[in-house]
Amino acid sequence: MHIGDIFKRARTTFSFEFFPPKSAEAAETLFANIAELEALRPTFVSVTYGAGGSTRELTNDLVVRIKDQTPLDPIPHLTCVGQREGEVREILSRYARHGISNILALRGDAPRGEQRHRFENDDFSRAGELVGYIKKFNESGEHPHERGFGVAVAGFPEGHPDTPNRLLELDYLKAKVDAGADLIITQLFFDNRDFYDFRDRCRLAGIKVPILAGVMPITSVEGMKRMAELALGARFPASLIRALNRTGGDKDAVRRVGVHWATEQSRDLLDHDVDGLHFYTLNRSTATREIYRTLGVKDSRALA
Repeated sequence: MHIGDIFKRARTTFSFEFFPPKSAEAAETLFANIAELEALRPTFVSVTYGAGGSTRELTNDLVVRIKDQTPLDPIPHLTCVGQREGEVREILSRYARHGISNILALRGDAPRGEQRHRFENDDFSRAGELVGYIKKFNESGEHPHERGFGVAVAGFPEGHPDTPNRLLELDYLKAKVDAGADLIITQLFFDNRDFYDFRDRCRLAGIKVPILAGVMPITSVEGMKRMAELALGARFPASLIRALNRTGGDKDAVRRVGVHWATEQSRDLLDHDVDGLHFYTLNRSTATREIYRTLGVKDSRALA
């Protein structure tokens, strides 16, 4: 379903994010977890690319499989890094043939081991350019939907790590929306005040599209450390760190603290009229299902 149609039907959306498996065995495990999350009736699910587009084919195959073999509506990530215009067109054509309705357009991360990627050497150096190309593809009439692909882009409540100038950062985000983006999905955050301030600044900058809040439950100390590496700039509030320190490193206790924190984040965001919650699942279903149970519902429609 096109993003524009989604927000005509749903006041609040609930979505889950997966990353592509690296083996056939991992693929089957992932599909078992996806099946468990189907019962929560998410508005859509998104599928990531690896750094530098390293999992491009796995992403494409997983997206098509979700579309063909489940009732879920997938939104694939598409990145600029290392992508040639012809390759992007081929990917868009394949997704159009399979009835994929939306794309999450990102600049993307540099390939592993590369100190500094020279985006200016790519056919698309910024996400806004990729958004514009997708909209141009829509004008070709190749997509079966009359409006073509809906386009989502990323937002950073705590600030983009590569753009310390916060005013310039909002200019870049506004440029992506002006290029045709229909939706913003934020990077994960742990303090809702950062999200509310980001949302207010977006509105002051003239950004009117829906903004979904990215929520990730901490399930292990090791996972939190990886999160700090991957989500550069992620801020861990002192109260969250204190709660984790009280566990003494006990794995079950760490997990309970993480799920409780994400549940309270979700409740507060819903109370403050968030456009949608986007759960980073880490390809597991248990924590997300626990959040729903603690919120007192069995699926997304009861939350909307």
